Amino acid sequence: MQLSYTHTFSLPREIVWKLIQNEDVLKTAIPGCKSFSRMDDGSYDVEMGLSVGPVKGVFTGQVQMTDQEEPSYYCLKVKGKGLPGEVDAVAHMHLDETENGAAVTCRMEVVVTGVLASVGQRVMGGVAKLVLGQFFKSADTEMRKLTSQV
Repeated sequence: MQLSYTHTFSLPREIVWKLIQNEDVLKTAIPGCKSFSRMDDGSYDVEMGLSVGPVKGVFTGQVQMTDQEEPSYYCLKVKGKGLPGEVDAVAHMHLDETENGAAVTCRMEVVVTGVLASVGQRVMGGVAKLVLGQFFKSADTEMRKLTSQV
């Protein structure tokens, strides 16, 4: 399944680049995040609870940022599993300057198995876009809080 999502931040691209990778921002922004810890190899172990339509359950997994080209691009690799199934995703994250800040465009290839796969691509695409929207909205709020404290 292929997905695309764009969110525009009202902050300069360099600040968005720095904060979109900040552990505190990520912990706060990941929907249903129960735990988030950095591993020795630079990846993160994540546990999150989801309850969106037919997708309900606790997922555990790993998130890793690779191929970073500051401040314009990185690849995000996500592997997770829970009772509803497994998710394996690769997201290409592009950060572009805009007139009023920075736009982050996420182009993602997602493979799901188990009950997740049985609910259908259209439903899963809707759930994924909803979760991405929640993530970016929360990240935006957290970034504005952090930059207003400086």
